[in-house]
Amino acid sequence: MQEDKHIEIEQQINVEISEEMAEGVYSNLAMIAHSNSEFILDFIRLMPNVPKAKVKARVILTPEHAKRLLAALKDNIRKFEDAHGDIRQSSEEEFPFMNFGGPMGEA
Repeated sequence: MQEDKHIEIEQQINVEISEEMAEGVYSNLAMIAHSNSEFILDFIRLMPNVPKAKVKARVILTPEHAKRLLAALKDNIRKFEDAHGDIRQSSEEEFPFMNFGGPMGEA
């Protein structure tokens, strides 16, 4: 009897990043909305005592990629906490509730 063998081939992807993009964007609030075909992640910088906040970056993902992102975040948070201890969460009351319409979550 012949046994099926599955061989995993690791694919390498060459990723380039510009110097400007490599600097990153600071965000201390994320708002998440979704439709039947995509997840929209808005990364926002909220400043103390300033009633207006600006979206600094928007990322649009397919549901499959959103789920992969969630798994990757969970894995990285676990690795971070294993190395540095639990991440302390501050009170949710520090951020005002904002609703821009549509189904959404907050991170």
